Amino acid sequence: MSLGRVLIVDDDPQIRRVLRSLLTARGYEVHDARSGAEAIESLRQQRLDLVLLDVNMPGMSGLETCRDIRRSSEIAIIMLTVSDSEEDKVAALDAGADDYVTKPFGAPELLARMRAALRRLPMSADRVENSLHLGDLHIDLAHRRVILRGREVRLTPKELDLLQYLMANPNIPISHVKLLQAVWGPGYRDQVQYLRVFVNQLRKKIEPDPSRPHYILTEPWVGYRFATTSEP
Repeated sequence: MSLGRVLIVDDDPQIRRVLRSLLTARGYEVHDARSGAEAIESLRQQRLDLVLLDVNMPGMSGLETCRDIRRSSEIAIIMLTVSDSEEDKVAALDAGADDYVTKPFGAPELLARMRAALRRLPMSADRVENSLHLGDLHIDLAHRRVILRGREVRLTPKELDLLQYLMANPNIPISHVKLLQAVWGPGYRDQVQYLRVFVNQLRKKIEPDPSRPHYILTEPWVGYRFATTSEP
């Protein structure tokens, strides 16, 4: 049984061949595309689970392709980039990616990132309210919709998982380690800076003023807390 249907998008045929060989051997069903336009057409024609998307492609860039995919799909997207700068990683997340991997990367790291991106938190009606109104913010987990000031905000699947877990534990400080393990898995327990980047992205999307968060609050030296009550 396939572990998932993966689309590799890269203009370099050698990289596509290497990744296809690696992923096929690990039990994934693999498709590939040479350009952003080809990738978008592939997604229209078949059901896929994850996209490995190179940032630096001629013509339609990886970031443009990611934005285009994200307008109509919640598929998991991992960006492949040669830059390790936080600015470029944030740009990938801003475009709608769930994760990023810096080239050159090892097979274990890529496979771990893929497992984390494909991992989804189960909906649990007894642990989290499916619908929540907080001032101008309306969160509807059942329909995967977030509305801020009357306008729909698109979250990536991993951002939605993070928000769901925070909502399941309202007004309770949750440690960095617990959040990372719950949302991404055990291999991410030490990735505190990684979590900060995702929290900042989520704040940009759901907070009326991201510089002064009202919902996702920082608990110094501990982690984060999702506030559903007014602060004193």
